[in-house]
Amino acid sequence: MSKSKDLIKHLETLNIENMYEDDFFLTWDKTDDEIDAVFTVADALRDLRERNISTKIFDSGLAISNFRDNSTRTRFSFASACNLLGLEVQDLDESKSQIAHGETVRETANMISFMADVIGIRDDMYIGKGHTYQKEVIESVKEGYSDGILEQKPTLVNLQCDIDHPTQAMADMLHIIHHFGGVENLKGKKVAMTWAYSPSYGKPLSVPQGVIGLFTRFGMDVVLAHPQGYDVMEEVEEVAKANALKSGGSFTKCHDMAQAFKDADIVYPKSWASFAAMEKRTNLYGEGDFEGIKELEKELLEQNAQHKDWECTEEMMKLTKDGKALYLHCLPADITGVSCKEGEVEASVFDRYRNPLYKEASFKPYIIAAMIFLAKVKDPAKALKKLESQAKERKTF
Repeated sequence: MSKSKDLIKHLETLNIENMYEDDFFLTWDKTDDEIDAVFTVADALRDLRERNISTKIFDSGLAISNFRDNSTRTRFSFASACNLLGLEVQDLDESKSQIAHGETVRETANMISFMADVIGIRDDMYIGKGHTYQKEVIESVKEGYSDGILEQKPTLVNLQCDIDHPTQAMADMLHIIHHFGGVENLKGKKVAMTWAYSPSYGKPLSVPQGVIGLFTRFGMDVVLAHPQGYDVMEEVEEVAKANALKSGGSFTKCHDMAQAFKDADIVYPKSWASFAAMEKRTNLYGEGDFEGIKELEKELLEQNAQHKDWECTEEMMKLTKDGKALYLHCLPADITGVSCKEGEVEASVFDRYRNPLYKEASFKPYIIAAMIFLAKVKDPAKALKKLESQAKERKTF
């Protein structure tokens, strides 16, 4: 029996009816079965492709990508995922649209969606804005569909907002599941989600928030570590606490990187700005105070520079479980002596984990494809069986 057939059998046991025609905003909006289904379909799609079996479920259709912040991995992962399923990607470049001329979100959302099955949005720079914008887009296309303007309601996939980065956190988790040989082996594993020094300012909160909001669902002992003043959103910490209580794991906080790394099975050293700073920047942006934003940036860079000892070094890694913790990063990392003078991670540590890091990133296209698949296919197990039985070759020469 192929790997896909085993995965399909498991998929049939899950309660996932509500995923059909739904959107993917935050991981904690989804049930345990729905999260499981994304992992299962991602693995099934990957298995089919690795066996040269086509996974195209669309004969035509558009996927709209709207990146309001820079991206490499997520941008190309979204394009790869859509192509894997048979959709063509069209970027919405807001600088070339009529948005600057006063076009509303409602109008833009409907105008780009006449033949669109999926909309992927990254909007992560301003607290209180990104998730709200994504919600406004999807409410606009729902209205357009109910009014008969659109032939279908596009599915929205959150490619990172101010609250969560679900495609990243789920790709990270699927990497962990494979690394440790199954989800059943994760209970009791210690995860150190720690702040790390960066010579740049304003990195979003959504990666650490996505990690603590998802990893705590798997019975792991998740530690959030950062210097004083680099807090994340309280509501996401509450999600993590509730998840840990339900799963039998734990969620704790500390202000000591070494303490977090001690006996950790997994470490995730990553820079981010504090919630208070990001909130202040949002307010300044709303007031059009760009000089104020420049002053804030200078202030926060000086604040970061007080914590250059928060670096993932060889000595720090020796504190982890048998000195061999799995090192994670969403990439690109600030590598000391390579991409910057002083940064998040020592070059020798990064080089040692380079291949696992790239493998970690390779799960993201399949995670995104699975999110789309589950939203656009009414009976995903049946659809996967059909792809398996047809065994249409992706490459025919």
